[in-house]
Amino acid sequence: MHQLGHTQVKPSSVRRWLLMVSGVIAVVLGVIGVFVPLLPTTPFLLLAAACFMRSSERLYTWLIHHRWFGSYIRNYLEHRAVALRAKVVALALLWIVIGCSAVVVVGAWWLRLVLVVVAVAVTIHLLHLRTQPEDMALAPGAVGGSVSESPDQPKREKPKPV
Repeated sequence: MHQLGHTQVKPSSVRRWLLMVSGVIAVVLGVIGVFVPLLPTTPFLLLAAACFMRSSERLYTWLIHHRWFGSYIRNYLEHRAVALRAKVVALALLWIVIGCSAVVVVGAWWLRLVLVVVAVAVTIHLLHLRTQPEDMALAPGAVGGSVSESPDQPKREKPKPV
């Protein structure tokens, strides 16, 4: 235990607090990444889920059941897949924003080249992710299995916080 002033602070509670703060920052950066194409959304949301899983069951549950991000995170964690609609929207926004930035905002040819290289790299990454088939869709609020699980398939359990 560490002594801070007159109160004693357990290392585990400091670790838990730091993980929660890191998770909140990751969620904020992930939300910003929805609107800023060069800032990736998925890695930040996955980082937030990992931080919350180890620090706060309540925040983890909130994130994986979130109206907008929940199914996206669950599908990625469980199936390493992204819905076709999410891929199309991400690619369209990526190329529109980077295209406009390269033409209107950026004047240097080498910076335009950097933007195009980043857009190509993100496009390749997104296209290499599996596209979520319809039978892989999770029921709203479900964590762990697909709607069309067969009885002979083992049931997936919700990841437990560490």
